[in-house]
Amino acid sequence: MVEIGKLLSEGKGKRIYATDDPKTAVVYFKDEALAYHGLKRGRILGKGEVNNSVCAHLYQLLAEKGIENHFIEKLDARQSLVKRAEIIPITIKVRNRVAGSLGARIGMETGTKLDSTIVEIVLRDEYLENPVINKTHILAMHLATSEEVDFMVETSLKVNEILTEYMADIGVELVDFKLEYGRYEGRVLLVDEIDADTSRFWDARTHEPMDIDRFRRDLGNVEQAYQDLLYRMMGD
Repeated sequence: MVEIGKLLSEGKGKRIYATDDPKTAVVYFKDEALAYHGLKRGRILGKGEVNNSVCAHLYQLLAEKGIENHFIEKLDARQSLVKRAEIIPITIKVRNRVAGSLGARIGMETGTKLDSTIVEIVLRDEYLENPVINKTHILAMHLATSEEVDFMVETSLKVNEILTEYMADIGVELVDFKLEYGRYEGRVLLVDEIDADTSRFWDARTHEPMDIDRFRRDLGNVEQAYQDLLYRMMGD
């Protein structure tokens, strides 16, 4: 039985707790929802349980495809046991369509299908509003080595291929998503979460969002969209 210890950190959608094993941690997924740097707050009933199940499912799928990640096992409806990695303070964003802030930054219409995938690297610093940076910034700031950056970018593109194909099979389009990485026992591996809080999933036929954008943009049926995504994944 896992003994849950002190709270290590808390983000928009989850809390991270220490365990009696210094190599592991427990992720608790919350129902709270935040948008626009915390200016919009709310609650999506059942979101934590859905995200926990979605993350477990996708991380197991990725592990089967050779993508090492921090997931160990699902403990209960809202909690999962993970490897406790040293977080690398950058985010890799992978974009297959123009959505979110991208359109305003590159002058393309929202919804445009990209001829080639865009990969962006973002500094994890809310005080600086998480600016887009590149490899030279990372090396100058000693955030990661050149080899680590290359590995994270290449792995993110592999994840995109795997998840795009998987989602297409269940009638969902993977529009964009963000990934985090950490160091664990001398290796870099995928950490954090992959779910409807950190990704844009559209119904492949209607292009209706099935993710946090429904909350951000007051589109309604937020809980149902999250449940529908999980329903399709589980194949029930």
